[in-house]
Amino acid sequence: MSWEADIEELRRREALARRMGGADKVKRQYDAGRLTVRERIDRLLDPGSFHEVGALAGRATYDPAGEIADFMPANFVFGRGLVDGRPIVVAGDDFTVRGGASDASIRGKQGAAEQMANEYRLPIVRLIEGTGGGGSVKSIEIEGYTYLPANPAWEWVVANMATVPVVSLALGPVAGLGAARAVSSHYSVMVKGLSQLFVAGPPVVAGAGETVDKEGLGGSAIHTRNGAIDDEVATEDEAIQAARRFLSYMPRSVDELPPRRPVSDDAGRRDASLIDAIPRNRRKIYRMRPILDAVFDRDSFFEIGRRWGRSIITGLARLDGWPVAVMAGEPSHYGGAWTAAASHKITRFVDMAETFHLPVVHLVDCPGFLIGTASEQAATIRHGARALSAIYQATVPWCSVVVRKAFGVAGAAHTNAARCRFRYAWPSGDWGSLPVEGGLEAAYKADLAAADDPVALRSEIEDRLNKVRSPFRSAEHFSVEEIIDPRDTRPLLCEFANLAAPLRRPGPSRFGMRP
Repeated sequence: MSWEADIEELRRREALARRMGGADKVKRQYDAGRLTVRERIDRLLDPGSFHEVGALAGRATYDPAGEIADFMPANFVFGRGLVDGRPIVVAGDDFTVRGGASDASIRGKQGAAEQMANEYRLPIVRLIEGTGGGGSVKSIEIEGYTYLPANPAWEWVVANMATVPVVSLALGPVAGLGAARAVSSHYSVMVKGLSQLFVAGPPVVAGAGETVDKEGLGGSAIHTRNGAIDDEVATEDEAIQAARRFLSYMPRSVDELPPRRPVSDDAGRRDASLIDAIPRNRRKIYRMRPILDAVFDRDSFFEIGRRWGRSIITGLARLDGWPVAVMAGEPSHYGGAWTAAASHKITRFVDMAETFHLPVVHLVDCPGFLIGTASEQAATIRHGARALSAIYQATVPWCSVVVRKAFGVAGAAHTNAARCRFRYAWPSGDWGSLPVEGGLEAAYKADLAAADDPVALRSEIEDRLNKVRSPFRSAEHFSVEEIIDPRDTRPLLCEFANLAAPLRRPGPSRFGMRP
């Protein structure tokens, strides 16, 4: 006897699941300007590659004959698929089913997605909208009891931070456990004006005495500037493309190495613009990002976290096809000084590079930690010391290029001085314990106070110091290994990437990365 009837029943139930929350709820999703979870999955993955797991999970009602009368699928869709031919796990919230509330969730599906990613060493992309399976007070009446809070399968969320690349796209209102899932990732994105993220939404906040709308409480303008979320984009398609691009630099897991892409740029290319990229006037600002475009493979720099910790630029790029992690000082923000936020950004970024075996290239322009009362109140030195610790704990190959300033404790953090200093300096390099311009008054305070003409004496002292602050004097004492023509930077960095590639070792890092 054939099982054909059972297969037909299977297909009927699968079709019911694909209705999601029904035509009215799907229309409501479209009216809000958002895609459905299944459309998001289709746009993320290579065509035809999605293999869904648990499609039949949900809540069914049956007629008196025992036949299924209706079916409400669980508001979480997951499975496997391909991105650029490489396998991943994709897990998405279905906002059309009870707005992502817990009374429509099956918690085992979220845990299964995270566990599959971990045990099969597959990157995971979370498409988050709603509470992500968190609780709502309505569930008290439905379940008939309250529960002591627990985050289901959170052990897998924690484990994945140290094991596989994790990407979170916040694609609508995201609250509670959903918000925690969004930030517990290596790369996260919000859509401007479309997604919001908060611990609790406006109605709950109103109960605590504060009236605010969703955007004012947790819009992307807030969370991409406080560091909770890495990046902000204009559309869902841009968010999906950002996820795909991020994954292109990553290995499948810590047990593999980041893949080399086909070489598309000349490793020996010397960009003429670099010779005058740094102004001779030390007080004059310049633009760092064009320098990054000049030295890395063309169009390969992928910036992460542009809107927060803005005195440091972080991102991924390629050198002769090899993926690398990039840090660079940004002189247009606090002169490149490390703030508390920048220090936290560095810590998290270096830990990610260490986790996924990405060599680091650091283009250095750092006048030190940001000074002043606001900096002290922000505990900048504690956050800065954590960043310094991350750099000293990193074992991945590391190359520093000092393009301008390197002063004080933060300037010293341009590399781990205990390791082989694979380091270059441009002739524009300027370093020391304190900048001459800021430290002169403190060092010569008594002399200036006793002078008949303090202004003239200050100018005389500054002239003397400027004669010995040349990087060539440092090179004479081997305080800097090499001073190079800036136009040689790309060929030398490509050499570094090729030397570093065989040194990379797969396997877990010595410590698990945290959000």
